[in-house]
Amino acid sequence: MNRYTKETAVTEILMLVLAAIFMIPVYYLIITTFKTPADAVSHPLGLPVNITFDNYIRAFKAMNYFHVLGNNLIITISSVAGIVMFSAMAAYSLIRRTNHFNRIVFLLFMVGMMVPYQMGILALYKQVAQLGLMNTFTGIILIEICYSLPFSIFLIKSFISSTVPFELEEAARVDGCGVWRTFWQIVFPLLTPVIATVAILNTLAVWNDFMTPLLFLQSRSKGVLLLEVFRNIGQFSTDWTNFFPMMLLAVAPLILFYIFMQKYIINGITSGSLKG
Repeated sequence: MNRYTKETAVTEILMLVLAAIFMIPVYYLIITTFKTPADAVSHPLGLPVNITFDNYIRAFKAMNYFHVLGNNLIITISSVAGIVMFSAMAAYSLIRRTNHFNRIVFLLFMVGMMVPYQMGILALYKQVAQLGLMNTFTGIILIEICYSLPFSIFLIKSFISSTVPFELEEAARVDGCGVWRTFWQIVFPLLTPVIATVAILNTLAVWNDFMTPLLFLQSRSKGVLLLEVFRNIGQFSTDWTNFFPMMLLAVAPLILFYIFMQKYIINGITSGSLKG
């Protein structure tokens, strides 16, 4: 027992040391945002000599922060809502209708998980241009939905097959429920854990997507946070005391979102681990 306690203590100390090492870049990022350029150069890892908030004020103005934050919210909320709705309906149909055609459709969705997004970017660019969806939120939202469907369908389909009993649906049909009513009133509420997981994972992915807005949003008035961070990088040199606040402002909403939603992530991961 004593040996086990010592081993545990050593392991915990090592984990704390590793955690401290990995936190050094985060610490450097945060403290630099409160420094003057001269202070950042002379004391890179030291605490600010004179704390200043001018860097954040300049970052707000340079990024047009609240405008691009609104663009981010529009794209993310619309995309995630579409992903959840379409993937849940597709997964339910694929799991409950086990015919040859549906098996082929499911395999095609799985191929979508294996093909990198970048491989089809030229054909996608041409198609979006032909549809007149360039420089529109609609085009970005449709792209985000389509490329996120395969993995989301895979997660929800696995959850339904292991967690949702078919007897509930049979009982609902006996009571006169149609397919739509059975899905939305009986099945969909039971999918809350995996729906929360799908929504959270796709929120992180859509919010952090840089390539799609870069390629398909040419107007700066429709830019997103990461694009504004990119556009404010100097061509030959970068003032890190101005750049770091932009980075922090870009990820701050996502950090708050993750803090409030982390319990749903854990529930979603563990809910399907035990059957019955």
